[in-house]
Amino acid sequence: MAINSNSPHQIVVLGTGGTIAGRASQAGDNIGYTAGEVGVAQLLELLPGGAALLAEQVAQVDSKDMGFALWQQLAQRCAHWLAQPEVQGIVITHGTDTLEETAYFLQAVLCPAKPVVLACAMRPATALVPDGPQNLLDAVAVASMPGARGVVAVCAGRIHSALDVQKVHSYQVDAFASGDAGLVGVVEEGRVRLQRVWPDYVYEQNWPLAQVECAQAAIKNIVNGTFPASGWPRVEIVLNYAGASGLLVDALVAQGVQGLVVAGTGNGTLHADLQAALLRAVAAGVAVVRATRCVFGRVLATPADVVIDSQGLAPVKARIALMLALLANSASSSIRD
Repeated sequence: MAINSNSPHQIVVLGTGGTIAGRASQAGDNIGYTAGEVGVAQLLELLPGGAALLAEQVAQVDSKDMGFALWQQLAQRCAHWLAQPEVQGIVITHGTDTLEETAYFLQAVLCPAKPVVLACAMRPATALVPDGPQNLLDAVAVASMPGARGVVAVCAGRIHSALDVQKVHSYQVDAFASGDAGLVGVVEEGRVRLQRVWPDYVYEQNWPLAQVECAQAAIKNIVNGTFPASGWPRVEIVLNYAGASGLLVDALVAQGVQGLVVAGTGNGTLHADLQAALLRAVAAGVAVVRATRCVFGRVLATPADVVIDSQGLAPVKARIALMLALLANSASSSIRD
């Protein structure tokens, strides 16, 4: 699909499905719908000036079914369009369920100097009052803003960094928050008002599993397809709670899991039985990272910690970072071999 060489500020819209493209049999039904039914080109027809946007349908899925293969494909398409000098920015229509994971993944592997904006909806396209068109219009405004960069999500007029965004409500149209970090900005009548800087991310150099030089090798291989999605390391999330045992951890280790993220209580605290199982996993060669199940705040490390912390990442994002780190280690080992 060719871009318009006469337009120096082209916005590309990549469709992946989600509620924003959902369709229900009755207009008043906001929960009994099928996600990913309406094509991205059809969504753009509802927008003023939508015909001037370039649409590409990458997938049509309910985002609860998002997986590695689609992430890899999406990263490749983003890399392709970001490399075109005529393209100013990218908008991605996406479901809300795993939006925060896709946003973090794309920021980690692309770290784009141009804006990549995820647009979503909590109501299907067939709702009496759909929220998708406004969110999509706002996303285009963000992608068109001079100086914008990095991966962000736009919902209900609020701009969230890919590093901080979390879905915090199951139904309301304003379903996302950015925790202690706060919003990147807001969109008001098509105009962007910034409240802090655009996201700009590299791996934490003090996290032993994610050195920058190794991570870059993994990222390159993800984007160019060298690492097939079927070969990505298996990393699972376990939860701490009252009475938690180590049975699940032991079972996962026996099944060959390569990494574990534990969502601890409070400041990443762990039940004694669960902690013992995690230490057995570490001894068996499994990479283990500790996050908190709290929506706000982060794990504050102490010298007495026996499991490394997630550097402020929520469990689902820490899982992605750990997968990338394991891929980086794999790439580094391959290079040395």
